[in-house]
Amino acid sequence: MASDRDRTAVIGGGIVGIATALALAERGHAPVVMEAEDGLARHQTGHNSGVIHSGLYYKPGSLKARMCRAGLEAMYRFCAEEGVPTRRCGKLVVAVRADELPRLATLEERGRANGVTLMRLAPAEIKEHEPEVVGVAGLWVDETGVVDYSLVTEAMARRLVRLGGEVRTGHRVASIVRDGGSFVIGTAAGEIRASRLVNCAGLQSDRVARLAGLQPGVRIVPFRGEYYVLRADRRDLVRGLIYPVPDPALPFLGVHFTRGIDDVVEAGPNAVLALRREGYSWGDISITDIADWAAFPGFWRMARAQWRNGLGEIRRSLSRARFLKSLQTLMPALRDDDIERGGSGVRAQAVGVDGRLIDDFFIQSGPGMLHVLNAPSPAATASLAIGLEVANRLIAADSA
Repeated sequence: MASDRDRTAVIGGGIVGIATALALAERGHAPVVMEAEDGLARHQTGHNSGVIHSGLYYKPGSLKARMCRAGLEAMYRFCAEEGVPTRRCGKLVVAVRADELPRLATLEERGRANGVTLMRLAPAEIKEHEPEVVGVAGLWVDETGVVDYSLVTEAMARRLVRLGGEVRTGHRVASIVRDGGSFVIGTAAGEIRASRLVNCAGLQSDRVARLAGLQPGVRIVPFRGEYYVLRADRRDLVRGLIYPVPDPALPFLGVHFTRGIDDVVEAGPNAVLALRREGYSWGDISITDIADWAAFPGFWRMARAQWRNGLGEIRRSLSRARFLKSLQTLMPALRDDDIERGGSGVRAQAVGVDGRLIDDFFIQSGPGMLHVLNAPSPAATASLAIGLEVANRLIAADSA
């Protein structure tokens, strides 16, 4: 392990934090990773639907587009090297109404600009891929796949340790103090000193940034996505991945179907405001977390702009019939007894002071430190590319 004067501390043991630590270790700067929970990948990574994205949706030239494309093949390659199962099942994006065709065309243009290999489908061709889906046109993306990102994170951590890095769980960060050229990081399990700091704390990333003396100008607002799953005897309704044409005004992909690497078929999610940063149900409530986003002016600006969408999501969350109806838009044959309640996940969505939902990956820097402040989907797919980007920036700043 490097001395405190040449040591990097990475805060966060999700897939982005571990991938960043691995990239540093591969460049001779083996770091120490601090994770608040008693295991890795306990939040966004562990509640991920497991899709290896192709880069179809993202604005050409954006960090999301570049890193998703770079991360796609890097993820398949890493999993092959480490023996983590993957499946290239392909993805179908469906326009169910004629008024969605212009958006589908825009999506096709964006995907091709990003280097995604696409095939435009007529209604009969849609059924060749997914017989139960009804639509007026579609896009087929062959390279999209699925994996278990918790297993990927564990494999990354094993490789990191082989290269000399450390992973410390149960190290929730409570304070960060400058002491000369070092950071003194106070955790629930004692102090750690380091000369460089990387913040990949996900749902707590803005708080960690403020502890480190940075005013990030964004606030993490948690959105919970709730899923249903298809009953085991009805999983044959879905062969792979089925998505609607997304709403360009929102950074969410809409309710969709995902056959995971374990062959469980998830249906969802919706997107409701979570009442706790790690709030996986309506009963998970934190007054501190509510007060945090309620005191942020950008939250209320966002709420004024998005209240109709938010109200619709809440209604769908509370009504099984509404949720089913949204699923039947893609698959009319689906019936109420085909689905049952599944799990949920919480997205760490950065919101700007102006109320804007930050749509791209967002990384801020300070003296000796980097903060990953917005890394929603496709961050898991892009994790190896994000890690490389952060490591390169940190090393470049070190040598400047």
